[in-house]
Amino acid sequence: MAVSMKDVDSAFQGAGQKAGLEIWRIENFCPVPVPSSSHGKFFTGDSYVILKTTALKNGSVQHDIHYWLGKDTSQDEAGTAALKTVELDAALGGRAVQYREVQGHETEKFLSYFKPCIIPQQGGISSGFKHTEINETEHVTRLFVCRGKHVVNVKEVNFARSSLNHDDIFILDTKSKIFQFNGSNSSIQERAKALEVVQYLKDTYHEGKCEVAAVEDGKLMADADAGEFWGYFGGFAPLPRKVASDGDRKVESSYVKLLCVDKGQTSPVEVDSLTKKLLDTYKCYLLDCGSEVYVWMGRNTSLAQRKIACSAAEELLVELARSQAHVIRIIEGFETVTFRSKFDNWPQKNDAVVSEESRGKVAAFLKRQGLNVKGINKASPAKEEPQPYIDCTGNLQVWRVNGKDKTVIPTSDQCKFYSGDCYIFQYAYPGEEKEECLIGTWFGKKSVEEERTAAISLASKMVENLKSQAVLARFYEGKEPIQFFSIFQSFLLFKGGISSGYKNFVKENNVIDETYSEESIALFRVQGSGPENMQAIQVDPVASSLNSSYCYILLHSGSTIFTWSGSLTTSVDQELVERLLDLIKPNVQSKTQKEGTETDQFWNILGGKSEYPSQKIAKEQESDPHLFSCTFSKGNLKVTEIFNFNQDDLMTEDIFILDCHSDIYIWVGQQLDPKIRLQALSIVEKFIEKDYLMENLSHEIPLYIIMEGSEPPFFTRFFNWDYAKSGMHGDSFQRKLAIVKNGVTPTSDKPKRRTPASYAGRSSVPDKSQRSRSMSFSPERVRVRGRSPAFNALAATFENPNARNLSTPPPVRKLSPKPVAFDPSKVAPKSPAIASLSSSFDRPKEIMIPKSLIPKSLKVSPLNNGQKPEANSKGNISTMTSKMENLSIKEDTKEGEAEDEGLSIFPYERLKTTSTDPVKDIDVTKRETYLSSAEFKEKFGMTKDAFYKLAKWKQNRLKIALQLF
Repeated sequence: MAVSMKDVDSAFQGAGQKAGLEIWRIENFCPVPVPSSSHGKFFTGDSYVILKTTALKNGSVQHDIHYWLGKDTSQDEAGTAALKTVELDAALGGRAVQYREVQGHETEKFLSYFKPCIIPQQGGISSGFKHTEINETEHVTRLFVCRGKHVVNVKEVNFARSSLNHDDIFILDTKSKIFQFNGSNSSIQERAKALEVVQYLKDTYHEGKCEVAAVEDGKLMADADAGEFWGYFGGFAPLPRKVASDGDRKVESSYVKLLCVDKGQTSPVEVDSLTKKLLDTYKCYLLDCGSEVYVWMGRNTSLAQRKIACSAAEELLVELARSQAHVIRIIEGFETVTFRSKFDNWPQKNDAVVSEESRGKVAAFLKRQGLNVKGINKASPAKEEPQPYIDCTGNLQVWRVNGKDKTVIPTSDQCKFYSGDCYIFQYAYPGEEKEECLIGTWFGKKSVEEERTAAISLASKMVENLKSQAVLARFYEGKEPIQFFSIFQSFLLFKGGISSGYKNFVKENNVIDETYSEESIALFRVQGSGPENMQAIQVDPVASSLNSSYCYILLHSGSTIFTWSGSLTTSVDQELVERLLDLIKPNVQSKTQKEGTETDQFWNILGGKSEYPSQKIAKEQESDPHLFSCTFSKGNLKVTEIFNFNQDDLMTEDIFILDCHSDIYIWVGQQLDPKIRLQALSIVEKFIEKDYLMENLSHEIPLYIIMEGSEPPFFTRFFNWDYAKSGMHGDSFQRKLAIVKNGVTPTSDKPKRRTPASYAGRSSVPDKSQRSRSMSFSPERVRVRGRSPAFNALAATFENPNARNLSTPPPVRKLSPKPVAFDPSKVAPKSPAIASLSSSFDRPKEIMIPKSLIPKSLKVSPLNNGQKPEANSKGNISTMTSKMENLSIKEDTKEGEAEDEGLSIFPYERLKTTSTDPVKDIDVTKRETYLSSAEFKEKFGMTKDAFYKLAKWKQNRLKIALQLF
């Protein structure tokens, strides 16, 4: 559409440049801006134009335009508002959706802008009415009726008993008290939403100081508030049945009729079924759906054509006596989901390209006015690394599903998954308010259906055992979210499977078993963003599996290793290769290959050269979230979208789905019917199948089932979350009534969640002071490969295979180790390697360890009873000793360290646990501190200084080793 800027009102200059609301009131046929302080204040005799600008995650902006017509507005003002809305859309580049709003019959989307409600005041600019001003000295008693479960439509009614009924909620606003009368047929959710209006009246007209009372329909006995309420109506009397008014009658939407508007004439389009092909880009159409009338405007229509089509829609409503019907105007290429759903097989929505000519003219016009024109052009989306929004220092346990049972995976192997298997994992971590727990299932692409079903059942039982105080998640291979990789940190995915289900499938179907073998050829694609998010994914060992944007690891016959770096990779990608090599093939030197300089041997292993891509594999991008309220009855799912949602929209009696396109969250209220609660997984699967937003949702999309009170941080980030509200008791009405009456959110008295059950004999309580389970990332770190036998002996002395959750080494923990009993009888004799190491410790100078690696708060404890120092006596440790001599550290004397001063000294025989005359009143866990230095060295083969420094070094074993080697 070619836009002539002389046809656009100057009041719309610079509109839609910033996210938020902009409002204009029609005064003398011209739009006049309404100050932000008066937003939400409407007069019954006026007409308004409202622009809502939303900044989307893809970098663009979305515009929704509404024109609101007061019940007493003049026909001229209403017509002006309708036409000015078309001009505003033209000024914004012709992309906005436009809505007609009639007082008392507004759309939920419009009402969501002005939560909790709008209460129009009498008066108007052009009408004979005067604006009603609030009299601060004289309060007027008013009666309001409230309707709506998700947003509240408030209407002032006559202050009389005849206005009351059993179906609606009524609010009586008196000078000293606000009464909420709950009709017996109203729902708990409606009552709770009406309380938000009570809070609004209390804050607006009573400075938040008046009393609030709830009156239940039919409950009068011994209720002082009810007696006082009925006293305003002259006493109690039975209520009449509600009589439907014209405004209450809804037009049936059983039919859909398409009309073409051409040259000012409206004619029906006679067809058996509606298809997109019927819509001509050079024409405008009316789609009559009963309670809604859509005006579809082709992209190549003129501004005059669009105004004629809008007028035709208004005339249609007058002709059919449907003045309260909604009129929704849409531009070709920006059709709403509801509009597209009226057609058969509407193609997948693609973002339409805005007319360069139109956009250029608008930009030039605004630039002449000295305004910023960036908002007109689609901004480039910000490229940010997705955040997990989950604490990554928790405790992880993993099980592999075998048939109908699960088998725990050893700690050293729990990051190794197979594509033919199913897994269950439990992750306990510190949350914002309490201990959090996530129980998830992971399905490999080649896993069998029987084991997938078993995994879901087993995981659900685990959640039930935790009193439903855990999040249940479901992930598929290749669709894992950032939370999954952040929990595992190092993730290795191999081909094939080792579960009984996969093996039986291979055998019964006579297919090739692709299970990874160290002796076969294997190619791994390396991906991730750092040491806390890195993966090695096994792919087909052919050249076409390569990609210039990734690094790869190629294994051949178990002894030959190549690393290949694509031309588009970074130093971070190459660093991840080295780290993952330490997990897949430690202590084996690799041959480095760079794209374009590969050796013939490399290509021969892959079966020869071939074409391969250069673009990274596209991941599902998180889009702007949409919240839906779900009603499930007799297998039918009814879905209602909630606009501009917040935490208060999550009602404890309902079930809600948060659709982010890349993830789906299903929130289950505590007060929900238990039968429906058990069907949460079926509900979300039906939601995905229906695809209400028509965005081609994948059936393998990551999904989370969240019970009220157990909301994880990666869910609460979409809300301005108040944990006190989420921990309150009672139904939604009782909770909000307590807030409205008390004026503040009461502190939750809900007990902290108990610690999840421990499996495999390990505690699930994470170390809250631990910052990360992986070592600090430094691109300049010297690669740890090709270790000497002496180093391997030393590492074996310091490393405890059961001391960490993951294969990646943990950082220094800033905690004082708990004291343990020391039994010298269990200490092995010193090997030559340890003797050589001890000689370096016996030097009068300080031990050679970088001070930056030792946390100030770390206290030293003796070696554990069960650990026996071992070393390879044949190893040459002189190289390491010489390196250590070049480092130094000054250690402060701390409690329990080797100092004889101020300590009582006792013979070793009296310090033994088997002594017949043991020393009393000493710390038996630190018996060695009561030995003289000479006796200590005689019994343990090293000085006290060397002993404690060795123990402290053990706390930093791998981090120090990485610095030295």
